[in-house]
Amino acid sequence: MKAAQRPLILGTRGSDLALAQSRMVREALEAAHPGLSVELKIITTTGDARTALPLYEPTAEGAGLFTKQLEEALLNGEIDLAVHSLKDLPVQTPEGLTLAAILPRAPVDDLLVSRHPGGLAGLPPGSTVGSSSPRRALLLKARRPDLHLIPIRGNVPTRLTKVAAGTPFDATILAAAGLGRLGHDLSQGILQLKGLTLWLESLEWMLPAPGQGAIAVESRIGDSTEELLSILNHAPTARCVEAERLVLKHLGGGCHLALGALAQEAESGISLSAIFIPQPDASPLTAAAVAPSPAEVARMVADQLLSS
Repeated sequence: MKAAQRPLILGTRGSDLALAQSRMVREALEAAHPGLSVELKIITTTGDARTALPLYEPTAEGAGLFTKQLEEALLNGEIDLAVHSLKDLPVQTPEGLTLAAILPRAPVDDLLVSRHPGGLAGLPPGSTVGSSSPRRALLLKARRPDLHLIPIRGNVPTRLTKVAAGTPFDATILAAAGLGRLGHDLSQGILQLKGLTLWLESLEWMLPAPGQGAIAVESRIGDSTEELLSILNHAPTARCVEAERLVLKHLGGGCHLALGALAQEAESGISLSAIFIPQPDASPLTAAAVAPSPAEVARMVADQLLSS
């Protein structure tokens, strides 16, 4: 395929993680299309600019906090493609745009990052855990009712620094995918930060957010960039995250929902498990199904959750 003559402009947020993910996409594109040049353009989103804005409240302003400005830049031709953490994207893609590529998924698990050894069981009674995710906070609270869950803002390095400082946080929960992409070695179960040891525990029982661990590349429908990106699309990952996001859509969409969902390829199609806490004081609801297509399995799981 003949590469574009001018450099492609890749829109990205300016956080360390966003830049690491965007460089991954740039390198993959340039390797797939010799002669192609991709330039990064940093775009400040509402979530970056307004650090006091709650991340997961069901408000119109809260939709697409980390994606809206990137999508607007795509639509007005300021950039040619945008790179997102898929879990940040609203379930409804704006008219005229498409998710042209979903990269192979990284590990999906959440990690407890703590000042105390011993994982969740090692947290002293009444410890304070920082999380702005209703899913993480409510599922953790269901296991340890004594814990104090309070919101925490900032990018991954900022959150690690806040836990290391110990005031007020004893621990936080972060995605293994993000820590890995930032170059942290997770194999030893610890992180060293400014001379302090932070202890890691994989919360395997905590189903991830829909799309967690996946990188999405968005472009304009019908644009030549869409065709260039198609080679990067990993079909198994795309099918699985589609199923997870469709469950979220059936339940009303939005990052404020306390929903965990994980789809995996199976011999008969897609196996999908989900956990949903409809209200802060409600018991977790679980559902699982296997079906040939993302749409079918998502509908089956959503129906189970809505009828529980």
